[in-house]
Amino acid sequence: MIPIHELLHRIRWDPEFGKGAFELGYDDHVAGRLVRIPLTRLHLEPGDRFAFEAVEDDGSLHMVPFHRVRAVWRDGALIWKRPPRKPV
Repeated sequence: MIPIHELLHRIRWDPEFGKGAFELGYDDHVAGRLVRIPLTRLHLEPGDRFAFEAVEDDGSLHMVPFHRVRAVWRDGALIWKRPPRKPV
């Protein structure tokens, strides 16, 4: 499986692959659910392989570690999914 930061890099820099509407789904521990956010509402710092900033509806930002990203959709179709966590 391709690491999430490499997939995001490909979406950004591969013109053919990057066509479409992308969404990321990440675990929100406060809300206790998977949050889907359009890629256009993410701020990716070049070279940062740890986290991205998500822009909320009110314009505020919060950091989301890449390990909390669970899935990526392109035009509504699931194209990437992290394997489920193993119970401890």
